[in-house]
Amino acid sequence: MYKFGKSLLLLHSVFFCCIFSAYAQQKPEIKALEIPPIASIRGLSVVSDSVVWVSGTGGQAGLTTDGGKHWQWMKVPGHDSVDWRSLHAFDSKRALLLNAGAPAHVMLTTDGGKTWEMEYEDTAKGIFFDDIAFLNDKMGFAIGDPMPPDNKFAVIATENGGKYWAPVNTPMVAQPGEAIFAASGTNIVALANDRGGIITGGQVSRFIPGNTAIKPVVLPITQGSPSKGAFSLAFMPDGKTGVIVGGDYQHDKETANNCVYTTDYGKTWTVSPAPPAGYRSCVVYVKENVFIATGTSGTDITRDAGVHWEKISDQGFHVAGVSPNGKKIWLAGSRKLGIITL
Repeated sequence: MYKFGKSLLLLHSVFFCCIFSAYAQQKPEIKALEIPPIASIRGLSVVSDSVVWVSGTGGQAGLTTDGGKHWQWMKVPGHDSVDWRSLHAFDSKRALLLNAGAPAHVMLTTDGGKTWEMEYEDTAKGIFFDDIAFLNDKMGFAIGDPMPPDNKFAVIATENGGKYWAPVNTPMVAQPGEAIFAASGTNIVALANDRGGIITGGQVSRFIPGNTAIKPVVLPITQGSPSKGAFSLAFMPDGKTGVIVGGDYQHDKETANNCVYTTDYGKTWTVSPAPPAGYRSCVVYVKENVFIATGTSGTDITRDAGVHWEKISDQGFHVAGVSPNGKKIWLAGSRKLGIITL
């Protein structure tokens, strides 16, 4: 009787452990938020669980300070037709916007979007900035598509939190047909000790390490045409483990070679054997080994740092961002906003 009781207790414990494990692995759900007046949102910057900025077409930006319950929508005066594809926010008052296309403008607000100042302008023919990123509150840079005559990627940098920007002459020369996609503002990861890097796509898709002494790596991701390549990069904080997503935005349900991962700081990249369910324009690191990716054909999660992916939803977004504590994932796209709470 005693042995039977122990066996029953063990079975009971195993049963509840299995139930708890299954519950813990349930698919996260996307909760819809307020429908934005912006036709297409590709800029997103998460400051905290409460403070989130977004930006996009029509010269518009948005701000919530109460975790998405209410939003303040604004237009930058004199920029009604601008597409603010890149965004970096420092807090609820201070944020930077960068548009895609010519002329290029960096705009700064220090009062929550009530007023804006132009901090940089580039009127060069063909200028097209794709991304803005900061290493800390002071040091940041923006990168754009290659420019003639030397075919180097356009780069500008700031050392005072965005008040002053200056062009940077870099050794990064693009190969024929190589560019950067302005899809979600996540082509750059800037980490300490020159970790992280930049990704490209098109005819050639490469990972260019933050340490310029290390040679760029041609990625095993799909490439070879203007609509294919690497679209988004995310690393764990130590810079050792990272994930790249992309694919072909003209065929957004194709999965062949649309995701690669690294475990050696980007020296080598491996194709995911169970990839996201289509083209993905953004991937973000959440916590532990968890990353989330989204694109026009859906949203996916990986719990093993990019090796195996599971589709969360058919809802597709352009961009995602994560609260600093890793508990909330924010999603934005074409006239829609969403949130995942873990």
